[in-house]
Amino acid sequence: MSQEDIDASEAPLIEHLIELRTRLIWSVLGFAAAFIFSFYFSTQIFQILIRPFQWGTGIDPKLISTELLGFFIVKLKIAFFGGLFIGFPLIATQIYRFVAPGLYKNERQAFLPYLIATPIFFVLGACLVYFFLLPVAITFFYSLVSDIPVELMPDVRAYLDFVMMLILAFGLCFQLPVILTMLGQIGIVSYDQLRSGRKFAIVGVFVVAAVLTPPDPISQLSMAVPLMGLYEISVQAVRFLESRRKKAEAARDAEA
Repeated sequence: MSQEDIDASEAPLIEHLIELRTRLIWSVLGFAAAFIFSFYFSTQIFQILIRPFQWGTGIDPKLISTELLGFFIVKLKIAFFGGLFIGFPLIATQIYRFVAPGLYKNERQAFLPYLIATPIFFVLGACLVYFFLLPVAITFFYSLVSDIPVELMPDVRAYLDFVMMLILAFGLCFQLPVILTMLGQIGIVSYDQLRSGRKFAIVGVFVVAAVLTPPDPISQLSMAVPLMGLYEISVQAVRFLESRRKKAEAARDAEA
């Protein structure tokens, strides 16, 4: 190989590295801006996050902090959580803009809906936690101490960790139909595979629910049942994609 060939092969690599650097810079800037925004409004965000406690107990929230830097650490956690949550669309867009030049036009058109669906399903999972699971779980836990002379005053950091863990867990698990449908579209999984693997999926769903949720049956079922519903939606979505693909292939064969 001549020196000219080596230089020609190095040029695209350098261009890709420059493009990667640009996308990483934009992603970091987006996360940093969302982090600063969330830190500035962390008190207001915290007021929103403790509302499920009020809905579940029927009393005004009374949380405690046993450390001098306790609430400052809480504000940092809220800022980090908000940075990921708010900055995700920009980060996902930068990932898409990095890989899009290497895709064919039809592949870009096929990939774009999943880019849009990802944050939508994450928000759906977060809303399920915020408006349903958290109040139900808190009601259950509060009922355990409501009949005895114990005043429930959770630690602010423990409560926030509990809330953010559930929101992130459900948001990530709600990516299941997005991932399976995308894998079905590119041919890695099929409708028959998903249908025959349903019994293994059920076991996997309950294992994931047991790991990601608090150790009570209400929380675990609250995650497992929606996940099974999402799995069934994924199965039918892959079935629809395969049917549409077969019709398109039949139409091309008929034209030929």
